[in-house]
Amino acid sequence: MNILVLCGGLSTERDVSFKSGTMVAKALRENGHKVLTLDVFMGYKDEECDISNIFEISEEASVDTANISEIAPDLEKVKASRKDQSDCFFGPNVIAICRKADIVFMALHGENGENGKVQAAFDLFGIKYTGTDYLSSAIAMNKNIAKEFMIRHNIPCPTGIRISKSDNLDEKLLAQVKYPCVVKPACGGSSIGVSIAENQDEFKTALADAFMWEEEVVVEDYIEGREFSVGVMEGKALPVIEIAPIEGFYDYKNKYKAGSAIETCPADIPDNIAKEMQHYAEEAMTAIGLTTYARMDFMLRENGEMFCLEANTLPGMTPTSLLPQEANAIGINFNELCEKIIEISLKKYQ
Repeated sequence: MNILVLCGGLSTERDVSFKSGTMVAKALRENGHKVLTLDVFMGYKDEECDISNIFEISEEASVDTANISEIAPDLEKVKASRKDQSDCFFGPNVIAICRKADIVFMALHGENGENGKVQAAFDLFGIKYTGTDYLSSAIAMNKNIAKEFMIRHNIPCPTGIRISKSDNLDEKLLAQVKYPCVVKPACGGSSIGVSIAENQDEFKTALADAFMWEEEVVVEDYIEGREFSVGVMEGKALPVIEIAPIEGFYDYKNKYKAGSAIETCPADIPDNIAKEMQHYAEEAMTAIGLTTYARMDFMLRENGEMFCLEANTLPGMTPTSLLPQEANAIGINFNELCEKIIEISLKKYQ
């Protein structure tokens, strides 16, 4: 097949997306496909050009495969570096090249990649893509909204409140906050802008930090315990993986700096706990309306009480990412996983 691997974009997870895209493209080429990688924002060349044989003449169009930094990318700098300086999210020739592909492998992460906007545009242009549809993507992307759907399906989630930048931070609102608490952007990813506040002064600082990234934040009870993740493919949960940061919590640095966390799959937990967590992961897929594949994150208290934190509709895709590790635990290697994602995604169009 002719497959376009789409990555980059204008998300705080831009660098992470490049890493996923590069590894997916490599795997798909090894599987015998003709593969093109493309930065959705930078596009291909600066003006209209002949793309009739694009899959024959080029492997990489506009992808920077530099290592992931320990800090989030400077998006204003990224915008300034685009030559055409258009206000269109899609870079030059992106839609035209996507239409040439048999399917687009979505290696985008974060805003625009996971909030359903790109998926909605592709639906209108008749472009096939991997992953769930635009509506379930949009629901899952907003942690406040996704949590409401999960709670209605009796999936345990941390209690908390939503706060908008326009809200008056008065005593009534402050009285609703319990400490310690977690403060995070409602639609962010990779733990960017996430803080743990122990008191009101720390809470105000955490709130200001989160509002640097978005207009709406999630404030919820801090769950002390162990962190886990569960991938789900076609409604069936994969083995549970545990993530144990060596220092602090699983923030941006600990997620992408080698040796910062210990990941164990299958997780060393009792079978009944693992099965319950897998059950809730599968239920979260149903509650939000997700199809094809996704990954749910959990916290587990010492007493066995568990909480679903969020759903990730386009999880990281390198051989050491969480979902591929879970698949590998049941004998599905990285190349096979990439192929499986395409296979189950194409079923949407049958």
